[in-house]
Order: sequence, then C-alpha cells, then structure tokens
Amino acid sequence: MAAVAVQQVTDLLKNNLSLSQHTAEPAVEAKPTYTQPDIQYAPDEDKYKARTARRLAEDPSLPSTPLPEGFPKKLESPLVWEGSDFKDEEEWVYNLTPEHLKEIDDALKHFRGLEKPLGHLSVATFPLPTLGPVLADLARILHSGRGFFVLRTIPVDSYTREENAIIYAGVSSHVGNLRAVQDAPAVLSHIKDLTQTAPAQTIGGPAFTTDKQVFHTDAGDIIALFALETGAEGGTSRISSTWKAYNELAETRPDLIKTLSEPWPFDGFGGTPAYTLRPLLYYHDEKVIIQYARRLFTGYLALPRSTDIPAITEAQAEALDAVHFLGEKYNLGLNFQKGDIQYINNLGVFHARDAFADTPEKHRHLLRLWLRNEELAWKTPKELEDLWKRLYYTTTPDEQTFPLEPAIRKGAQGKAAKYA
Repeated sequence: MAAVAVQQVTDLLKNNLSLSQHTAEPAVEAKPTYTQPDIQYAPDEDKYKARTARRLAEDPSLPSTPLPEGFPKKLESPLVWEGSDFKDEEEWVYNLTPEHLKEIDDALKHFRGLEKPLGHLSVATFPLPTLGPVLADLARILHSGRGFFVLRTIPVDSYTREENAIIYAGVSSHVGNLRAVQDAPAVLSHIKDLTQTAPAQTIGGPAFTTDKQVFHTDAGDIIALFALETGAEGGTSRISSTWKAYNELAETRPDLIKTLSEPWPFDGFGGTPAYTLRPLLYYHDEKVIIQYARRLFTGYLALPRSTDIPAITEAQAEALDAVHFLGEKYNLGLNFQKGDIQYINNLGVFHARDAFADTPEKHRHLLRLWLRNEELAWKTPKELEDLWKRLYYTTTPDEQTFPLEPAIRKGAQGKAAKYA
C-alpha cells in the first residue's frame, strides 16, 4: 500500500509539473543594452584627435585600406571647392531687380486669382516670364556646378505670412518642381528657437533651439531656406562641399570612406522599426552622395540615443567626427540676410549653423522647403529610394499643407511629446 501511495504522489507531482509548464507565463526576454563610444552631438576635437591616434596606434595599416569597389580615388568637378576659393559673395548671390520683384508680385496676384490650394503652386500657376529662365539656369548650377546659390532679396515686410509662403513656394517651383513632405501632409516647416515657448522635454532637434547645428544634410535633393528674419547676433549659415571632404578622406583615410559606405544603425527613437540600417555615403551614377544627420547616431537633448539598439562603432564615431571637422575646415560662411532664399544641393553640399542670440525685436526665423527638379535630379541610390518615394510622391497638390506658425516636427519631438 505504501508503494502505491508513493507512486500516486509521484504521478501527481509529475502531472502538476507538466500542467505548470503549459500554463506558466512565458519568460520575457530582457532587451540587450548597448554602450556607445564616447561621442556626443556637439563634436569634441580633442576626443576626435585622441580617438584617431588610438585607432592608428592599434592598427597602423588603416590608411592603406583599399577604397570600396568602384569608388573613385579623386573627384573632379566644380562641386569640389573650399570656402577660400570664393573671394566675393557676388559669386553666389543673385540680386533680384525691381523688374523681377514686380514680376513676383504679379505672380502672387495671379495665383490668388486662381483660388486654388497652395499645393497647386507651380511654374504654370506662378508665372515668372523673365526671372523663371534665370532660376532654371541657377538650378543647373545646383546639379552640375558649385551646388548652391542665394536669391536676394524678397521684401518680406511688404507681405503677410501667407503671402510670403506663396511667394517662397512659387519662386522655388522654378528651381525644383516637386516639394517633399516634412510632416505629412505639410511640405513647409519652420526653423526657429522654440525653447521659450515649448517645454524642454519636447525638443529633440537643434533646429528649434539657438544652439550651434553641426554639419549634416537634410532629406531630399535640394534644401531651400527663406529668411523671414535674422537673429540679433550669430547664426551664420555655413556650407561645405562633401566632395572636397571625400577627396581628402580618399587620399588620407580610405578606411573611413569604407566605414561611411557600410550600413549604420539609424535611431528610430522608439518608433517602428526601432532602427534602420543603411550607409551614409554612396557612389552612384558617377556621383558621391552623402545623406545623414549626426543626432541620429548621438541623440540630442530630449531624444537621447536609444540604448536597446546597436551602438555605433569606434570606427563610425571617428568617421562621424572626421566628416564634421572637414566640413568646418573647408566651410563657406554665407551672409544670410532677411528676405534671402538660400538653395543648396543637399546631396553634394552639407550645411551647419553657428549658435545665435535673439532679442525681443529680432527672432531668427527661417522657412524650409525640400525640393526636387525631376529634369535635372541626380539618380537616387537604391537604399534611399523608399525614403524619396515617401518624400516626393505620397501627397497630391490638394493634400499638401503649408503651416504658417512654427511647430516642432514630429521627427524632432522629444520622447515626452512623442509618447505622451
């Protein structure tokens, strides 16, 4: 009998164990935590030099690394320049004449008379008989010349905010016929310090502060920036040739060209997917293209780098700093004035901004468009094709909106704002 009882207890324990194995909550797998290199949004030249020295000491063969297959040893183009090459701003500034300004005013009235949504602004609906051909020629300079120009100057105080937006988009349609969405369905965004009006935990991008913006690119082919107002002090707009930076790296540190051309983990800052992988640098259709923003690898203010996605490597940290400091080394500071529109080839020229200060009377305020000229556009690398389709081909003219008041873009909102 005792043996039977023991067997019954044993069977019961086995049954309970089997039952618990089937009904217990599944174990939650802990997310890994990744440690970033010692790098922040604001580049530190001493850290950069120390990292370079350390990596070269560990592997002296790095400067002998072959360039990625097909990448050129040296680029030859008007797009290879340094700031000291330009002696006078008249080399890149196109001054609007009184006749041009009347033509713009007439085009504004013509578009108003059509009673169409602003998304219908185009070469056809904003006619510029003499200025239009000039802008078409300047667009060629963006794509096959030095890669930038400034249009001076729109009399912004003579118009309302909406009228300035119409003029800006109408004139710009003669440079690039497509406008990209920036916060779908909005195709217009504002670059302005919002730290005095928005809670600190909602700001995750330097465009909405007075901080220095480091060298980077935006999304899309052409960046257009329209100065409604300049700051009281600082805020110099700086541009630099990525092709010049490429040539120096290809000659001195080809290993960093290789690093830049390999996949990097772009932070989704808690979105879906959590991160994406793609290169920063491409050689496509005989053109070098760079597309990146530093904060996506280092975080910024209320959007710190996510700790549960792969960290960047020491090589990537060095490459990120190398690109920035080469941008600084060869930069051109633009005398960006109120009413100016600055156009930049976003694929071959990267840009930055000095820190600035506002006063109650003068608040730096820019409007931004991302444009594409379908006739002159560079071919898009396959890794960027989906992004470009979302930018330029997902909204109709009837759907496009032009917000007239500044707001933090969704992609630059702090996590407190994103997930409140």
